[in-house]
Order: sequence, then structure tokens, then C-alpha cells
Amino acid sequence: MNDQQFEGNIRRICQNDKDGLKNIYEDYCPMIFSAVSDILKNREDAEDVTSEFFIRLWNIADTYRGGRGHRGWLITVARNMAVDYARKKSRELPAGEIREDRQEKSSAEDRVLCKLSLEQALMTLKEEERQIVNLKIMGELTFREIARILKKPPGTVAWRYRTAMEKLKEVRL
Repeated sequence: MNDQQFEGNIRRICQNDKDGLKNIYEDYCPMIFSAVSDILKNREDAEDVTSEFFIRLWNIADTYRGGRGHRGWLITVARNMAVDYARKKSRELPAGEIREDRQEKSSAEDRVLCKLSLEQALMTLKEEERQIVNLKIMGELTFREIARILKKPPGTVAWRYRTAMEKLKEVRL
């Protein structure tokens, strides 16, 4: 979806037309889930926040200002929601015990459900490298957009992306 199509769908949402939200959901749900999942490291939590993201999008559509790249805006909103969710959850759980148990269970389920060699390869990367690869490939963002989101210089983002891709080429699964 290009910027013009996105802005058209945002206008539809502002007019209470659910098809605008449906179009954005269909195009961007995997990208939002990936961005949120990178932060939360838990499939169930990522699914919850992704669902909440699209509800929030319905409510904040009128705050979108075009001309700056809609993907970056979507990722920023999703990342902020994931960080807020993680902070809230960490205050609710005693000493991280329940969280660790749930993460172990979720990781085991993920391995059983998703025995994809790509997923295994991505897990060999550092967290920031994995995030950059996901934003570049799944999010279809430019290095400049990724740099703005991560608050890193574009050259550093490009270098880390190339380093990550070299690591992925070396992985033997």
C-alpha cells in the first residue's frame, strides 16, 4: 500500500468506514505483529498488543499527518504500545517468576508450531539486528525510516543490516 492509498484508508476510518481499517489490517498486520513481537518476546502478548493496535488506530486515525511515511508512523505507534504493555506487565508480575514461566511455555509452543528454519536463523542474531532485519524485510522500511524509529544513524542501521544478513548466510540448519 502506498502513502496515497494509506491516507485514503485513514480518511475512510475518520468517516467511520470499517473497510478503511480492514484494508490497513490486511496489509500491515504481519508487520505490526513482527515489530511488537520483537519487543515482547511472547506470542500471546504480541497477539494481544497487535489487536489493541488496530483498535487504537481506529481511535487515533485523525491524528495521522501525511507526508512523513506511514509505515514509520505505524511502527512507532506499535512499538510504543509494546513498550507500554511490557512496562505495565512488569509492574503487575512479582519478581518476574510468572513471566519467565509463561515465556518458557510460549517459547516451547512457538518451537513446536513454527519449526521454520528462518525463525531459527533469526534467533542467532542479536536483538537489534533481528529488529532491523524484520523492519527492513517484513516492514518494507528504508534504512532512513528504520534509523528514525530506532534513533540510530542510517549508516549504522545499514551496516548492522548487512552484518546480520552475512550472519544469516552462514547459519547451517
